[in-house]
Amino acid sequence: MQKYFEYRSISDMNNIILRNLHIFPHDIDLVVGIPRSGMMPANLIALYLNKPYTDIDSFISGRILGAGRRGSFIEKDKTNRVLVVDDSISTGESMKEAKQKCAHVSKDYKIYWAAIFATSESKKQVDFYCEIIDYPRIFQWNFFHSYHITKSCFDIDGVLCVDPVTDDDGPVYTEYISHATPLYQPTVCIDTIVSCRLEKYRSITEKWLQDNHIQYKHLVMLDFPNKAERVKWGRHGEYKAGVYKKSSASLFVESSLAQARTIAAVSGKPVFCTETFDLVYGGGILQAKLTTRLKRKIKKFLRKFSKQ
Repeated sequence: MQKYFEYRSISDMNNIILRNLHIFPHDIDLVVGIPRSGMMPANLIALYLNKPYTDIDSFISGRILGAGRRGSFIEKDKTNRVLVVDDSISTGESMKEAKQKCAHVSKDYKIYWAAIFATSESKKQVDFYCEIIDYPRIFQWNFFHSYHITKSCFDIDGVLCVDPVTDDDGPVYTEYISHATPLYQPTVCIDTIVSCRLEKYRSITEKWLQDNHIQYKHLVMLDFPNKAERVKWGRHGEYKAGVYKKSSASLFVESSLAQARTIAAVSGKPVFCTETFDLVYGGGILQAKLTTRLKRKIKKFLRKFSKQ
């Protein structure tokens, strides 16, 4: 059975904040973000409410982020109500740490605590939240630093590094992949890298991965003698899907939308596409979004029904 993730993009976050802007107190004097993921929603809320904003350490030290090199000082006689924001809350550890940091200044302010996304359990730990999203869930803005990477297959070209501009299957291509520009660099260990690069480039590829501090457990490459044979074969998406299907991975990260659709259809498992930053399922992006929307409506109905 296909696994469905609750997925939110940066655009989704922005729209959800706009739809729920009314829930936040509009008489606040300052918006504070919890680094690093909380800085983006804090900035958006501050912009829409036309309020100053800062990070939590600057707030504690009495500074507001500003255009100047050193920012500006908080005017305590004009700052009474503060909204502290994180992107999400799950276990509540980050929020708990933020509250501990603010403990010695809390007597000077009325502090509200907010998260854009909460779980059914963690919502009790904040004063405001915009949407309940239970696990499994994926956020675009922190995906490459999340535990999902440890259960994922990754393509190389177009994902871990910039796509080669040319492939002569010779010195030009060898030089390029030896010094390819890194693109998305996960900070946790990838389960399996699945590349359409040829086996003869394994040592070069392994050195590039090592030089760029990319951790992985397995590296699967195509065993063809040359580029011409690979092009003639031409089943790149099916090949990636086959490796993915046999693995225990629950996600594949692919640069090409066309190949992402093929991988999802053949493997029966979801694909994260960096070309569009969408999650692609066997029935396509639209089916996935409709399914996720339906699940949210069912959950909302059940919560409402359970209170009656």
